Amino acid sequence: MKTMIITGGSSGIGKATAEYFADKGYKVYELSRHGVDHVGIRHIDCDVTNPQDCSAAIEQVIDEQGVIDVLISNAGMGISGAVEFTTQKELHRIMDVNFFGAVNISQAVLPYMRKERSGSIIFVSSLMAVFAIPFQAFYSASKFAINGYAMALRNEMAPFNVKVSCMLPGDVKTGFTGAREKNEKGTVEYPALLKAVKTMENDEQNGMKPEDIAKTIFKMAETSCPMAMYTTGFKYHLFLLLNKLVPQTLAYKIISFMY
Repeated sequence: MKTMIITGGSSGIGKATAEYFADKGYKVYELSRHGVDHVGIRHIDCDVTNPQDCSAAIEQVIDEQGVIDVLISNAGMGISGAVEFTTQKELHRIMDVNFFGAVNISQAVLPYMRKERSGSIIFVSSLMAVFAIPFQAFYSASKFAINGYAMALRNEMAPFNVKVSCMLPGDVKTGFTGAREKNEKGTVEYPALLKAVKTMENDEQNGMKPEDIAKTIFKMAETSCPMAMYTTGFKYHLFLLLNKLVPQTLAYKIISFMY
């Protein structure tokens, strides 16, 4: 039985992924602040912004299972609002959770995978790391940072047979939409703010099911030679292709028109 750890596995994409891996025979450990045990899924209290929490959680899994085959860094949060009116507290919070949380949990697992010379690390990023959306600047920035970190780590861990890749979901219907923190300051100065956020949230609520993302993540974990970046859904594959073919100036003009 293989062992998988996932952060942020108590809801949304994380929960669907934890359940899918458990159904496929993995021993699953779900790390979050507010989760509970489920059939085939063991919960460990863990705040990914705390490196000590991450180290303790990884040590517990190693003590119980002896090995970690797959790490899925999924924990994340969202903040919307104009850059000018985003507070330093909000900025540091989203980077602590989305980026440094991914760093903390991966740093905790690296020594074990390196020694075993095997393992798979999957970062749940976003298509917003490819196409930044207005009034989502710091969410996009946190995901851009994850992609850069992951690609550097991919090369560092290649000699140890540890595979590193990123999953870039598009619009997915989960509770993430309702949990997003909204800073609505500056609506006079930026009249497009509310419309842009509403458009984005409408796209999310008409998006894919989290189970669709879970299936792709499972394929990523099971393949012997994963690609660097993955997404799911025809139109999102098309977006990634257009990113390679369309000049950035034109791409962002299109995004501006959409939002």
